[in-house]
Amino acid sequence: MKKIKFNVPPQTGREMEHIRGAIGSGRICGDGDYTKRCNEWIREHTGAAGAYLTTSCTQALEMAALMAGIEPGDEVILPSYTFVSTANAFALRGARLVFVDIRPDTNNIDETLIEDAITQRTKVIVPVHYAGVGCEMDTIMEIAERHNLLVVEDAAQGVCASYKGRALGSIGDYGCFSFHETKNYSMGEGGAILIRDPNKTDIAEIIREKGTDRSRFLRGQVDKYSWVSIGSSYLPSDINAAYLWPQLEDAQKINEQRLQSWNAYYQRLQPLQEKGLLELPQVPQECQHNAHMFYIKTADITERDALIRHLKEQGISAVFHYVPLHSAAAGKTYGRFCGEDRYTTKESQRLLRLPMYYGLTPEDLDFVTEQIDRFYRK
Repeated sequence: MKKIKFNVPPQTGREMEHIRGAIGSGRICGDGDYTKRCNEWIREHTGAAGAYLTTSCTQALEMAALMAGIEPGDEVILPSYTFVSTANAFALRGARLVFVDIRPDTNNIDETLIEDAITQRTKVIVPVHYAGVGCEMDTIMEIAERHNLLVVEDAAQGVCASYKGRALGSIGDYGCFSFHETKNYSMGEGGAILIRDPNKTDIAEIIREKGTDRSRFLRGQVDKYSWVSIGSSYLPSDINAAYLWPQLEDAQKINEQRLQSWNAYYQRLQPLQEKGLLELPQVPQECQHNAHMFYIKTADITERDALIRHLKEQGISAVFHYVPLHSAAAGKTYGRFCGEDRYTTKESQRLLRLPMYYGLTPEDLDFVTEQIDRFYRK
């Protein structure tokens, strides 16, 4: 039977060459040559004042929570339809999570509901750019400025995507990328934090380097380094960065190929949408997405689960996505849902992700769409 995986980690074929280069350099710990190359690439392609690789997007979010000065009792506004790391990063600092409903068109936080969730304890808004489609950032930034709040963008899925020409992750005070093996560009496990304010980059370096000023010491700015602030070890191995580097070199090529697959999915499944049998992703005009994923929405959870079973029988791996955090035990302990859950639960139960990765063949894509069409013909 033909087998089509849900995800295949991206590779260019040059990864081992660069890994050997990192090993041969004699420096495979954090902030080696490949880490610095990746940091510079991210800065150049996003316009961020600072960008630093981390061991995961989870730890990039934890760094952002530290830099935002989150303390016990502070409140953080975020969507419930997101990965647990978005919430954990702030809950670990003692924050109370305030979940807000999503928009049914993009699955992003509904910007029109944010202001109603603000209290005297609110400190941060965390927009999550689902599927690499930007949230309504102009409105969110205006609300944040008016209420003197910080914005931390969870752009785990948003590398090489933009909102009104601005790179996702570079618009808020802090942005967080993921380079997990399921993402468009991968280092196995990895991430990055982006900083908008150039005056905050030194703080990021200190937090990332276990709370020391070791980076300044290595640049000759101080004659010895010491513990100067709270922090942790957020630096990835340079071997991981060496795996990522050739993908960043080929970022445009990878992005274009993924967009071709995304557009092919859309074109082939559009007749089913026109018949009212399923819904396809929507991308607002002001957003340039990165084809991080392709999903469809079925009528309900029963139909979705039946379609998953049908595709599995044909050797196709397709999956649902997040279970809303506010419905989980920890979500109830550390947070609350503000307002009515009109769409978060409903949309999460309809959404089905199709195979999407760099190197997905047109033949495999045709087979997937043929099987979906066959399911609905039945």
